[in-house]
Amino acid sequence: MMISRSSLGRSAQLRLQKQCCVSPSNRRGLAAAASGSFQYKTGDAAGVKFATRDLAGPTTTLAVVAKAGTRYQILPGFSDGLEKFAFKGTHKRSSLRITREAELLGGELLAYHTREALVLSAKFLRDDLPYFVELLGEVVSQTKFTRKSAAIKVLEATKPTGDAAHELSEEVVPIIKMAQKSLLGRPTDLAVNSAHGVAFHRGLGIPLHPTSSTAVSKYLNARDLKLFSQAAYAKPNIAVVANGASHDELSKWVGQFFTEAPSSPPSGLAKVEFPPTKYYGGEERIAHDSGNAMVLAFPGSSSFTSGGSYKPELAVLAALLGGQSSIKWSQGFSLLAKALAEHPQAHISTSHAAYSDAGLLYITMTGNAHHIRAATKAVVKTLKDVAAGEVSKEDIRKAVALAKFRALEAGQNTEAGLESTGAGLVSGGKAFQIDEVAEHIDGVSDEQVKKAAKGLLDGKATLSAVGDLYVLPFAEDIGLHV
Repeated sequence: MMISRSSLGRSAQLRLQKQCCVSPSNRRGLAAAASGSFQYKTGDAAGVKFATRDLAGPTTTLAVVAKAGTRYQILPGFSDGLEKFAFKGTHKRSSLRITREAELLGGELLAYHTREALVLSAKFLRDDLPYFVELLGEVVSQTKFTRKSAAIKVLEATKPTGDAAHELSEEVVPIIKMAQKSLLGRPTDLAVNSAHGVAFHRGLGIPLHPTSSTAVSKYLNARDLKLFSQAAYAKPNIAVVANGASHDELSKWVGQFFTEAPSSPPSGLAKVEFPPTKYYGGEERIAHDSGNAMVLAFPGSSSFTSGGSYKPELAVLAALLGGQSSIKWSQGFSLLAKALAEHPQAHISTSHAAYSDAGLLYITMTGNAHHIRAATKAVVKTLKDVAAGEVSKEDIRKAVALAKFRALEAGQNTEAGLESTGAGLVSGGKAFQIDEVAEHIDGVSDEQVKKAAKGLLDGKATLSAVGDLYVLPFAEDIGLHV
C-alpha cells in the first residue's frame, strides 16, 4: 500500500524534500566514503603482534588467532580439545561468570579452529573493548584445565588417584565424540579430508576433525592439553586482530592484558618441528552407503599473506572452472556447469584452499554415482581444453572478475578478514590487505591461466572417492596421473 504525500506530517514532508534535493555531488561523496580503504594497520604490544581496521560503526569484532590448528597439534584431538576448553573458566572467572558478563554486555563469544589456526572471537559494542581484550587475554594465559567439582573433591578424599579433570571427561570429550559420529555421515566432508590427507600426508593432511576411528581418548588428557595450550598461546604464536577498534586503543589494552601470556613455548614442546608442506598426490577410496562424493585435487597456491609463493592465477582458474552457479535458479555459464549439463544428478563445485605455505585446488562432485563417473571425464577434458588455450578471452575475463569479487568479499567479511590477517601475522607473513589482493588478480593474463592448467595436468593429481566404489572410477580410468 502506497502512503500519499498528503498523509505525511509537515515536518516529514520537509525532510523528504531535503533528501530529494541533495545534489548529485553530495550523493557521490557518500558513495566514495563507503568505498574507502580496508587496509589493516599492524603493530606490536607487550610482545604480541596485533592489527586493526578501524571501520566506522557501533560494534567491534575482536579475535585472537593462534598457531594451533590441526596442522600444529602435537597429538590427535588437541586442536579440538583446546577449542572446546575456551571460555570454560579461568583462574579469575568461572564459566558461569564469563557467560553472564558477556550476556550483560550484549556480547557474543565464539571459538573454532581451521587446519592452521585456532580462533577465539568476540563481538560486542565498541565501548566494551577493554573488557573483552581482558577476557581473551585471560583465556590465553589463565584457562583452567583441571577445575574440580564438589563431587570430584569428595571422591578424591577417599580415592586420591581419581581424575580431577571433569570438564575434559564430561564436557569436552563427549562433544568431540558426537562430532566424530556426525562426520561419519557426511560423505563430502570425508572426501575433502581424505583428499588433504592423500595430498599432504601429515601437517595439512591431518583431518580437520578426528574421524570415528581416531583413538582420541588414548591421547587427550588435561595435563598434556595444558602444555599444548602454553605452546599454542605463546606470544610468538598468537596475533590479536580487531575490526571496528582504534589502533591506539587496542595497542593500549593488549599491552596491559596480554602481559601474562607465555613468552615462549614450554621447553618440552619448543623442540617440536613442523616441516614445510610437501605435496605428494595419490588416490584413496572409501566405501560408504549414505551417499557419493568424489574429489579431484591438484597443488594450489599459498595465501596472499605468505608473500612470494602466492599465485593469483590459480584462484582465477578455480573461478573459470566453477560448476556451482552464483545466480539463483540459473545453471550458470562456467566451464564445468556447461560441461555437466547432460549429467543433472551430479553436483559440482571448484574450490581453492590457500594455506601459509601451500594450497589445494579441488573439484568436488556429489550425487548419483553413475553421473559422477561420467562427470569426472568431462572435468578432465575441460582442464585439457583450458591448457590447450581453447577457452575464449571473455570466459577468462569473467573468471578474473569473479575471482576478484570473491577475494574482496572475503577480505571485507569481518570473520574471514580477521582469520586471514591473524594467520598471516603469526606465520611471519603480512596482514591481508584487500587492495593489494585485487591488484594481483587484475594482473593475471590468459597465458598464466593456460600455463597453470597445463601444470596441473602434467603433475600428480589427488583423487578421493567416497560411496559406491563399484561405480566410482579410478584415476587411471579418467586419464589422471597419481
